[in-house]
Amino acid sequence: MRMPRRGLVIQARTRWLLVGLALLFSLVLLMYLLECAPQTDGNGSLPGVVGESMGKEYYQALLQEQEEHYQNRATSLKRQIAQLKQELQEMSDKLKSLQEKKTPKVNGMNYQGTKEQTSNDLLEFLHSQIDKAEVSVGAKLPSEYGVIPFESFTSMKVFQLEMGLTRHPEEKPVRKDKRDELVEVIEAGLEVINNPDEEDGQDEDDGVGDRQLYSENDFIEGYYRTERDKGTQYELFYKKMDGMEYRHVTLFRPFGPLMKVKSETVDISRSIINVIVPLAGRTEAFAQFMQNFRDVCIHQDKRVHLTVVYFGQDGLSEVKSILESVARETDFHNYTLVSLNEEFNRGRGLDMGARAWEKGEVLMFFCDVDVYFTAEFLNSCRLNAEPGKKVFYPVVFSLYNPAIVYANQDIPPPVEQQLVHKKDSGFWRDFGFGMTCQYRTDFLTVGGFDLEVKGWGGEDVHLYRKYLHGDLMVVRTPVPGLFHLWHEKHCADELTPEQYRMCIQSKAMNEASHSHLGMLVFRDEIEAHLRKQAYRTNSEPVG
Repeated sequence: MRMPRRGLVIQARTRWLLVGLALLFSLVLLMYLLECAPQTDGNGSLPGVVGESMGKEYYQALLQEQEEHYQNRATSLKRQIAQLKQELQEMSDKLKSLQEKKTPKVNGMNYQGTKEQTSNDLLEFLHSQIDKAEVSVGAKLPSEYGVIPFESFTSMKVFQLEMGLTRHPEEKPVRKDKRDELVEVIEAGLEVINNPDEEDGQDEDDGVGDRQLYSENDFIEGYYRTERDKGTQYELFYKKMDGMEYRHVTLFRPFGPLMKVKSETVDISRSIINVIVPLAGRTEAFAQFMQNFRDVCIHQDKRVHLTVVYFGQDGLSEVKSILESVARETDFHNYTLVSLNEEFNRGRGLDMGARAWEKGEVLMFFCDVDVYFTAEFLNSCRLNAEPGKKVFYPVVFSLYNPAIVYANQDIPPPVEQQLVHKKDSGFWRDFGFGMTCQYRTDFLTVGGFDLEVKGWGGEDVHLYRKYLHGDLMVVRTPVPGLFHLWHEKHCADELTPEQYRMCIQSKAMNEASHSHLGMLVFRDEIEAHLRKQAYRTNSEPVG
């Protein structure tokens, strides 16, 4: 009985302790409220109208204080924004100055007089990247393997040399960054054309209303290449549908913003191309070549001269007959037939064709009888060769043996239907340098071909190396309008070991794709597998 009584006492004491704590807490809370109440003057007025007025003033003062605080904050932010705008404007001015060429000097004085050139280290570095890159002048290179080739592109496709196992010779850009890059470059070129600077050669009297504005639809083709330690160079060409003038814009991205190098108008309306073809025999191939020449050069381009250098007497009369027949049917007489009664030598034939021209400067296209080209290629030839400045070495798309490519068809399709850029139909002939566009004076100045080279191969590489060792720029890029048609190749015993090796290599490369050659190598194994499959199918019980 004593234990429950003691528990009641403890419980009662606990209640009184809790009540005491509650009263203490209430007293502290009351003192806090009195301490925080708004102060009044000494008239001792009770809460009422006057007291309420003083309370409003207090809270209004608090609001005013907060408002001033935020106004000061806003003023500070505005000041910071103004500073940022000023810095942004300075940066914009610097970027704009990147678009301007260095100010030319006359007798060591600044051409613009009092205008001071920037000493910004970044600007100097970016300009030095352009100066070091092979943009305006050619670089002397030790061999043909030192050239950084361009890759060509249109608004829809890219034509590329580096394919590997997944890429194709012609494809739409798959990666979004590559698509965005090319779109940006095309738009940047349009910005340069449609908003020209004074140095771009536009007449001051030509207002915006009098000047033709270009759009994305006027973009014809472009080339780009990247020098890994300098930047990416872009050559862009635009043309109105009904015009003959091309606008050429060169841009350079020195691992930073795009920088304009130059913008110019290129008039190719009077640019004659002398197509030079060395030939010995092969009259059937020549007849096919002349059909392409008739369609492209005579009917479409109409600014071409043909020079045929024929070796030997066998087939000469037939070649004359083909030329006369074309001249009679099309009223085309801009051709020259040079006859050499000697052994075939491609370098000598092209050299003779170049020297046979007696009308001064001319753009030459060194061609072969097995080459098929389009009218668009002829314009690319004109746009990428410039006397004393650059020569054009397009990469040809070489077609495989149609008997292998179209083995599943009764007969191969017509040549015009074979002209597609696919892995199994052909390859970019990046080891061939025989097709080239260059001006006659440049060819003669560099010394022409090495006429000591006999027979097949080698002469084109020697000429190519001469340009690489000189100061002219070499434009090397795949072009979609230039094809090498397949033909049977014979490697003569008279060739030197080096020439014979090159001939065999070329023969193997020309025959078929890797996959098609693999099917031929393992044909017996494949046929045995098919026979086993057929036997198993026939051996299975029916029903």
